[in-house]
Amino acid sequence: MGMETDTKEFLVRIVNTISLVLIWMFLNLIIGIYNGLAFFENDISWKNILYYIFSLSSLILLLVNLKKRWKL
Repeated sequence: MGMETDTKEFLVRIVNTISLVLIWMFLNLIIGIYNGLAFFENDISWKNILYYIFSLSSLILLLVNLKKRWKL
């Protein structure tokens, strides 16, 4: 007795979505917080601006990708 194909595809889609979001969050955590780019020390540097542009653009790409995956 195996799992139905629709149920299996749905669960795989859920696991893929969770893993993509976790990878995105982990990368932003490493780049932003551990390297200190997410915080403004005394003034705004070009590294901070570049980090926020990267973060926002990757979030938009992630959301577009997830929307395309979940479109039935």
